[in-house]
Amino acid sequence: MLQAALNGTRGSGESAVVPRDPAALAEAAADAVAAGAHEVRIRPRTPCGGGSLSPRVVGPALTALRERVRVPVAVPADAWAEPDPERRVARVRSWETLPDLAWVAWHEPGAEETAAALLDRGVAVEAGLRPGTAGPALFARSSLALRVRRVAAEVPEAAGRGTETEAWPRALAAGSGVALLVHGVGATAWPVLRLAWELGAAGRIGLEDSLVLPDGTRARSTAEQVRAALADPWGPSGRA
Repeated sequence: MLQAALNGTRGSGESAVVPRDPAALAEAAADAVAAGAHEVRIRPRTPCGGGSLSPRVVGPALTALRERVRVPVAVPADAWAEPDPERRVARVRSWETLPDLAWVAWHEPGAEETAAALLDRGVAVEAGLRPGTAGPALFARSSLALRVRRVAAEVPEAAGRGTETEAWPRALAAGSGVALLVHGVGATAWPVLRLAWELGAAGRIGLEDSLVLPDGTRARSTAEQVRAALADPWGPSGRA
C-alpha cells in the first residue's frame, strides 16, 4: 500500500507546486490516485495557509477530494493543526464530514484523548510514532494500541540511512501487533520507502515528505513521485 502525502505543513515559499486549497488538493489527489496511490493524506488549510481542524476547513477539503477520488483519505489531527489538546478533541467531535483515517502524533499531549474521540466517531486512527520522543513508550502502554488501524513509523531527516536508521522500523515490524506504515522525511524519504518495501510494510511518499524524485531532481507533483515509487523494482508492483 502506498499513501500519497500531498501537502503537509509546507509554506508557500517552499514550492509553488504544493497544493493547499480544496480544489488544488482534489486535483493533486486525483492525479496521485491515477498514478497508482492507494490512499491520500492531506492537511486542510485555512485561506491564509494555516492549519486547522475546524469543520469549516476540514469539511470542504474532504468534500472536494471525494468528488474526485474513491480511495481512503487521511487527515492529521495533531498540534500543528490545533495546539490546544482540549480544543483538538472538541474539533474532532464537531466534524460533520469525516475522514477515513486520522493521524495522531502519540508523543503530543492529548494524543490518547484525540485518538479516543476519533474512534468514537468511527474514524480509523493511524498512530504516528517518532524515535527520540516518548511516543513509542506511551503507545506501548496505551489501552488503545490494538484499536488503531496501523502504526506510522517516521524516520527523521537527520537520521540518514544505515543500520541504526533501519533498526527502529525493523523492530516495530517484528514486534508490533498492528499494521505498519514506514516513511522518511526529506533526505530519508526515498531510502526509507525502499526499506518499507523490504519490510513488507505500507509506504508513503509525496510533497509533504520530499520535494524531489529519487535522482534528486525537483518533483513537479506528488503524482510524479508516486509513479517513481511504483516503478521501483522493490515496490508493491513487482518485488525484485
